[in-house]
Amino acid sequence: MGGDDDTRWRERQREAVRAHAEAAARERAAEQAQATELVTRFAAEALRRGLPVDRLTATGHDGRGRYRTGLTGWYVDRARSRAVDTEGRYYLLTVPPSLRSRLLGAEPRPTAPPLIVGRGGRDGESVPLATLLSRRLEAGDGWR
Repeated sequence: MGGDDDTRWRERQREAVRAHAEAAARERAAEQAQATELVTRFAAEALRRGLPVDRLTATGHDGRGRYRTGLTGWYVDRARSRAVDTEGRYYLLTVPPSLRSRLLGAEPRPTAPPLIVGRGGRDGESVPLATLLSRRLEAGDGWR
């Protein structure tokens, strides 16, 4: 008798864990879609306003050295570690340090933008992506 109860209990637990994981995945996907839309709208508005673009550079993961990239767009934080290109893609501009990157330039890949930038970071500072992008638009030419 106890064996059947244990089996049913374990199955209910597995199903609850599975349902929780699926709900979390749906929530992440919805947040990612919302953040991607914010980035896309930012790029369109920056272009519409004629916001000057920069040739974006990346920093090594070790914090040393700047590397050229083939990207053009806007840095969206003062540390120049996050950017949006003119196509509306979001980048974290940190790359593994390498001689190849130093000589030929780095090739950062677009990444899914977070809805909250810095969430879970060690410094405890986080800011909504919408706020970060809005500040950058409002700064206009004064950003540099």
